[in-house]
Amino acid sequence: MKKRFLVLLSLMLIFSLVVVGCGSKETQTPVADEPSTTPSDAPAVSEPTGSVKETLVVGHGADAKSLDPHATNDQPSSRVMKQIYETLVNQNEAMELEPGLAESWTQIDELTYEFKLKQGVLFHNGEEFKASDVKFTILRALESSHIGHIVGPIDGEKIDVVDDYTIRISTKDPFAPLIAHFAHTAMGILNEKAVTEAGDDYGQKPVGTGPFEFANWVNGDKIDLERFEDYHGEPAKVKFVTFRNLSDNTTRTIELESGGVDIAYDIQPTDVSRVETNSDLTLLRDMNLATTYVGFNTEKAPYDNVLVRQAINYVLDMDTIVDVVYEGVGAPSNGPLGPNVWASNQDLEQYGFNIEKAKELMKEAGYENGFKTTIWTNDNQQRMDIAEIAQNQLKEIGIEAEVKVVEWGAYLDGTANGEHDMFILGWVTVTGDPDYGLYALFHSSQHGAAGNRTFYSNARVDELLDSARVSADPSVREAAYKEAQEIIREEAPWIFTWSGENLSGTRSNVRGFSQHPAGHHKLSSVYFE
Repeated sequence: MKKRFLVLLSLMLIFSLVVVGCGSKETQTPVADEPSTTPSDAPAVSEPTGSVKETLVVGHGADAKSLDPHATNDQPSSRVMKQIYETLVNQNEAMELEPGLAESWTQIDELTYEFKLKQGVLFHNGEEFKASDVKFTILRALESSHIGHIVGPIDGEKIDVVDDYTIRISTKDPFAPLIAHFAHTAMGILNEKAVTEAGDDYGQKPVGTGPFEFANWVNGDKIDLERFEDYHGEPAKVKFVTFRNLSDNTTRTIELESGGVDIAYDIQPTDVSRVETNSDLTLLRDMNLATTYVGFNTEKAPYDNVLVRQAINYVLDMDTIVDVVYEGVGAPSNGPLGPNVWASNQDLEQYGFNIEKAKELMKEAGYENGFKTTIWTNDNQQRMDIAEIAQNQLKEIGIEAEVKVVEWGAYLDGTANGEHDMFILGWVTVTGDPDYGLYALFHSSQHGAAGNRTFYSNARVDELLDSARVSADPSVREAAYKEAQEIIREEAPWIFTWSGENLSGTRSNVRGFSQHPAGHHKLSSVYFE
């Protein structure tokens, strides 16, 4: 085991040197004439003349897929949408629920809440925010295949607009996490007129009530936002925000060092000391609500056989992989929920590294001689590293795996459609409630784009997750969630990999930036000293 670890570590050190060498050659930004997704007369954001820096540049790892909250539920898109849209309820950095576009709410009965809305709020197109916009947003969200686990409990036939600033919303059954779900970025309130006028292009022409409004999108390169001058709350402290798409992690750090970006999201573990020791930079690190996993397409042979899935769990040495790839950032996970999510079952036993047990299970499953497969990942360095190490370890039981690095949008589409074999992905339990971290990923009604990209089905797990949703008793909910996690661990649709940290780097003159555990960081309070 020690020898194996040293070999893996040596390989990864060599690999990281190659990546750093390549990354230093990739600091050039994408070409300026890359096609834009907005009309040619859209305002371009440029740094105003004068001594005050007014453009905040943020580097993140992938371009947004869409800026329509109902068209996607991925992290890069959500990080941009957080600045544009607002929700009825806010969840602060301490995961406390606070008033948002709703000034207050009252539970009328076990199915119904009444929300009193803030008055005098304008959308970016000048329309006034009213209860009719809330109803329109929810009804539209209910038609989305991407966010069914967020809005699905709501009864679309029982949304009553009492007056312009009062709305009653009912669920089909009691639903304990409802208020937390209203704080999700996918519940950003839309303006009906803006959606109707944009039609199919709405994802590239977003309109919200947030502190920043959309300005321009150069596909694959950057998204520009501009301060909304008629914002109802405290105005944003900078005039412009630019999100730059920097998929290579090392390049993102180099851009932070050079001043090409002011904030860099998702600093890679190999660059932590590099940021910490640079007097011009500040590193922020906080445990988050994210988990990374290796998943199987359980509807495809041989992964429809639980013995094969268990065998691969035994042959992949996840502790070593996490040590090598993440270098002390975050922690190995033993279940689908991170330790800071309520009702996370931290008593689950890890499979452990046991090649002989893996070989026995493969023989029992009828795959003694192994098989060929693919491992999908997007161009995230840690995930690519995990895939390469897994590729080598799978050879121990005769599995020949090809690593496929897939562009982010195609990756989401392909895994939603079930085109993959094995894949590496992450999930953020945004609400902090186990319903969000389990229902979308393991309930049989959520196959595909809604979150369950393993296409896993288990009647007992469905029953447990359904019952936990409707119970108002925390002890009943906790027991159901913990039993569900035990079954999931045993049936192994995932290889539990890593519980994460938010790692962001900032230039030393950046002030007012803090990290949200869900990874959707607000930028309206950020300014330059």
